[in-house]
Amino acid sequence: MKKLILLSALFIIACSDDDGNPCIYEPTLTTQAATDITETSATLNGVISIVSENCDVPNNTEQGFVYSTEIQPTLEDTQVNVNGTNISTTIEGLEPNTTYYVRAFLTNNFGEFYSNEVSFSTEEEDEEEITGSCDGVPYDSIVYGTQEWTVENACHITYRDGTPIPQVIDTSEWESLTTGAWSYYNNDPTKPRLYNWYAVMGIHDTDPNTPNKEFAPEGWHVPSDAEWTTLEEHLIANGYNYDDTTTGNKIAKAMASITGWDSSTGLGAPGNEQSLNNDSGFNAFPEGGRGYYGSFYNEGFYAFFWSSSEYSTENAWYRNLGNSDLKGDYSVKQGGFSVRFVRD
Repeated sequence: MKKLILLSALFIIACSDDDGNPCIYEPTLTTQAATDITETSATLNGVISIVSENCDVPNNTEQGFVYSTEIQPTLEDTQVNVNGTNISTTIEGLEPNTTYYVRAFLTNNFGEFYSNEVSFSTEEEDEEEITGSCDGVPYDSIVYGTQEWTVENACHITYRDGTPIPQVIDTSEWESLTTGAWSYYNNDPTKPRLYNWYAVMGIHDTDPNTPNKEFAPEGWHVPSDAEWTTLEEHLIANGYNYDDTTTGNKIAKAMASITGWDSSTGLGAPGNEQSLNNDSGFNAFPEGGRGYYGSFYNEGFYAFFWSSSEYSTENAWYRNLGNSDLKGDYSVKQGGFSVRFVRD
C-alpha cells in the first residue's frame, strides 16, 4: 500500500482590528496517514489547529478533507466536512486497487487553506473473499429459468465491504434492534446463522443519513418478493409439484433438503418420505427462526427466508416452506431468518 506524508502546512494572515491591534490568524493543517484501508473504504485522519489573535470570528467556515484520484485535490473535488481539531472520518464507495490523494482543508472569509497531501491505495479486490461463502468457497448455485439462485444459506458475518455484522445473543437486546445482527439458532455455534431484516438491507447504524451496506456478495442480491414469486411460478410450471401437476403451489418437497425434517404424514410435506425431496436442488433445510422477542422456534419444521421487500415500517416479506407449499407472508423486521441470493 502506497502512502506519502509531507510536512504540515502553516499559514499566517496579518491585519488589524478597529483599535489598530494586529490580527494574527494562523491555521495549521496536517493530513496524517490513512488507516483501515479496504478495497472500497478508508479512514482519513488529520489535525486542524488555529491561533487567532485580535481577529473577528471568521464567517462561512467549513473544514474537513478533500480527495481525488488526481494530485493536489481542492474544493472542486470530493469534499467531506469534519469538525474539530483532531479530525477523522471513513469514506466509502472507493474503487479497488486505486490511488487516492487527500488533503485537509479549511475555508472561511480569510480564504482557502490546504494541508500537505497524503496518498493511499485501496486494496485489490479479492474475488474469492467477496463472492465466497463462510467456508471460503463460492456459494453453490442453480439456474431456474431466467434466474440463478444460491442453493445454500448465507452464513457470512461481514457486509460486502468487510464491516462486521454483530452477533446478538441477549433476547432483550435482539428485540430492541433497529440495525443489522445475526445469531446462531438457539445461540448454539453448531447450528446455522439467522439474520434480522436490518442486516439483509445493510442497515448498520441508526443514522438515517448513512448509506446502507451491501449484505450480498459481489454479483448477487437478496431476492425481492417478486423474485421469489418468479421462482415459485417457474417450479410449478416445470412440474415440480409433488403430484406432478402444473397448477397450484405444491413445490415444498421439491425444494426441501432430504434430511433434517421432523417426520410427517402430511401429503406433500417435506417430512413425509424425505428421501423423495429436493428434485429442484434448492436444498432448503428446516433451520427454523428467531422471533422478534429473541426466542427460537420451528427447527425441523420450517425453513424461513427473507426477501428484500418491505411490507410496512415494522414488517417485511418473507417465504416459509414446511407444509406442501412455498408460502409468502410478512414478519417484523427484528425476526431472524435464513437468506438466499439471486445473481444480479
